[in-house]
Amino acid sequence: MAEKAIIIGAGIGGLMSAMALGHAGFEVTVLDRDPPPPDTSPDDVFENWQHSGVGHVRHSHAFLARLYVLIRDKYPELLGDLLSAGCRILPFENIIPEVSRTRFTPRPSDDNLNILTSRRTTLELIMRRFVERLPHVRIEPNVKVRGLETRRNDAGQIIVTGVSADLADGTKQEWQPDFIVDASGKNAPAMDWLKEAGLEIEEETEPAGILYFTRHYRLHDGQDEPARGSSPTSGDLGYIKFGIFPADNRRFSVTLAIPEIEMELRKAAVDPSAFDRICLSMPGMAPWVDLTRSEPASRVFGMGELISRWRHMVKDDQPKVLNYFPVGDCVIRTNPLYGRGCSFAAISAHLLSDALTASDDPAVRARLYHEGVTRELRPFYDSMVSQDQTAIRRARNTLDPDYKPRFKTRLIKSFIEDGVVIATRANVDLMRRAMGAFHMMESPNAWLKEPANFARILMYWARGKWLNAKYYPANIGPRRDQLFARIGLSATADSQRLKAI
Repeated sequence: MAEKAIIIGAGIGGLMSAMALGHAGFEVTVLDRDPPPPDTSPDDVFENWQHSGVGHVRHSHAFLARLYVLIRDKYPELLGDLLSAGCRILPFENIIPEVSRTRFTPRPSDDNLNILTSRRTTLELIMRRFVERLPHVRIEPNVKVRGLETRRNDAGQIIVTGVSADLADGTKQEWQPDFIVDASGKNAPAMDWLKEAGLEIEEETEPAGILYFTRHYRLHDGQDEPARGSSPTSGDLGYIKFGIFPADNRRFSVTLAIPEIEMELRKAAVDPSAFDRICLSMPGMAPWVDLTRSEPASRVFGMGELISRWRHMVKDDQPKVLNYFPVGDCVIRTNPLYGRGCSFAAISAHLLSDALTASDDPAVRARLYHEGVTRELRPFYDSMVSQDQTAIRRARNTLDPDYKPRFKTRLIKSFIEDGVVIATRANVDLMRRAMGAFHMMESPNAWLKEPANFARILMYWARGKWLNAKYYPANIGPRRDQLFARIGLSATADSQRLKAI
């Protein structure tokens, strides 16, 4: 008889867990706190779905290549459904700089570096419909989980034995599955319930140092997306990061990531008019948001209190809790800037399925799962945290008029900007390797440590800016003081505030 699983949450993590476990033969029930999406068009779902369980559902999203390949290889029917609904594959060749395109020769392996993109609501709508058709899975909407049932074994470990919830009609129900998967997101209440039951969970947390602002746009009838030009549609100016996200059904979104320390710019970005003026100030984004080509299709959505967090569910090779498996933001939370949250959740879900099918011993299952998560995801987590810490320092230094970087800092900055960036823009093979690392197809820094690749980068770095001039990107955007002047902000207010602290 098949084991029974309860999944708490029906976001990306919950849906991917349902797919992985249903495919492996488990009987799966997904408890969703929200009502189901409207059975209408993707546009109507975007406007009207009350999906409060996923607070960032209307921010920009894209599935990195690691997740695209997983769906392509394991769930080809789902991929077909997504594409039929308007979701899009952005091929690797799209990111090849204009100056290097004549030397680009496609390879079959380039398909492993593609991005799957659309509005998050469309992705979830189609994934949910796919999951609802699976023979071993059912989704129960409007179910508010209120607690876990637990007991302790002779070794003092907490064993989760059940879950209780309120149903839409006001009645209560309890489930006693063989195990529980928690995909309830960053604010997972089950973690608090487990602490109340006596579980001590070790956590690592680091600030992301940014806030997110997203607005969606619609292309006018008869208008196409701008042709790829020399000015990039994404960039990092230190005081602001930005990016265009092509979506489904003639939609696209713009996300601005602003350092927490930039108080004046943060306050301005929530205003739709100021948001649009910021976008029009970036040469690569301006053609997209030009009113002759597109029109705004949403308000500005903000998202703050962003942190990175890793919860350790195993200590000294001993699981702290049995028959309870957190996936996604519930166990590992990352800065959304890198777009890896959905991939982390999907990878975790399939690692969990592998662990559950490898053994029926609860302790062995927990160890296998968390060993797999650590092996597959920890290198990327550490890399992202390190990059966040660097960005936080850079943002603070930008506001300090007296800051003078040390020689080592200038040298590292030059190696990255005049070496790594230029080499990858000039050499398509290096670009492939760099994107493979970014898309989680290989270890984040392995390609840089290979002697041949490192030597190529050093060669471009040693050539100097004059010989490499054609490989530098065109103007990304204005200086901080220039942008502030354009949108009517004081460029010195935040610096004065910091001095007063």
